[in-house]
Amino acid sequence: MKRRNTTTFTIIFIAIVSSISPCFPSSSYSVSYFLLKSFNGSEKYRLNVVIPESLYEYYRDKPHRQASIQDFSNFVTPYPLQPVAERLWEIYDNPEDFANGVLMLVHQIPYNVTLPAKYPVETMVENIGDCDLFSYIAASIMKAGGLDVVLLYYEDETHMNVGVHLPTPPQHARTPVSFVTYNNVRYYIAECTGDNWTTGWRVGECPESLRQASCKVIPLEECEEWAPGQVSASYSVLQPSAISLKASSNFVIEGSVITLYGQLSPEITNKSITIYFKTGGSSWNVLAIVSTDLNGKFYYEWNAQGAGVFYFRASWSGDDGYAGADSQIVVLTVMSGFFVALIITTVALTSVGIALLAMSREHIVAGESGLPKV
Repeated sequence: MKRRNTTTFTIIFIAIVSSISPCFPSSSYSVSYFLLKSFNGSEKYRLNVVIPESLYEYYRDKPHRQASIQDFSNFVTPYPLQPVAERLWEIYDNPEDFANGVLMLVHQIPYNVTLPAKYPVETMVENIGDCDLFSYIAASIMKAGGLDVVLLYYEDETHMNVGVHLPTPPQHARTPVSFVTYNNVRYYIAECTGDNWTTGWRVGECPESLRQASCKVIPLEECEEWAPGQVSASYSVLQPSAISLKASSNFVIEGSVITLYGQLSPEITNKSITIYFKTGGSSWNVLAIVSTDLNGKFYYEWNAQGAGVFYFRASWSGDDGYAGADSQIVVLTVMSGFFVALIITTVALTSVGIALLAMSREHIVAGESGLPKV
């Protein structure tokens, strides 16, 4: 009787705690932009971009504070947009055309005054922004493409655009060429607002209201150099991919070593997989970056330090053939040694109480039947 009750209680308890492991599905965001090969031609390209949900949430959870104009450079993020820059270089063969291609891209995002500031990945997913948000995207892609760029902030006009250095003056500007000089380098104006991507502002052109306006040059030497993932970009339709993540156990005692493992589909070797984690309501953080083996599998051993509920997800950025993907969220409950000891003690005391109660009942029954008590 005692053993049955103890076993039943333990099984029920573990089942309840282990069941706190819901499946949270993940998704990706897809956006497309059109590009002209040249202003005088009709050759048009459609650039398809896929952004993993984990990358969007990573930037959404980052600080968005802008205490001074020097903080503006924090929002320029070349690394996650590098695949976009690589695709643009596939159709453009000089820096001016490349920069104008970037302007065509940002001119397709609907304009609306947006607060607070957002990172380029956020703006591309939400598909809305204003001058500073468009400038952050443009500067990120241009810098990812190897161009020397700066942010230009017009404080009195509450406006921002980009300055881009070119080896020769712009050839496609339809107005007198505008530029600023900083550290003896000439940066040509690149206006990022505009709602007509085919006839919008080109490098070297400047809105009339800004021609005589003073601006502050914000260099980008201190901008973000690394991110946990990238977007995927292609002129063809990106094929879907999938990634799984599992844990060797969903209920462990503090100090245990847990194996996180998963599978990338298609089975591609030597692809970087980012494993994120968080606890409770905290932001996602990068736990590790691992590589897939010959079968597209990956593994990571995690030492469960600290009790609590931990969340994990794996992400692949994709490539020029496959869209990136996120795994479902794995929930892992880590119990402290003290709490486990408390549970064992509680189970033991409960079992002893049940046994004593059973013995007491036996004595009562024996007394009522007139049988000698043992």
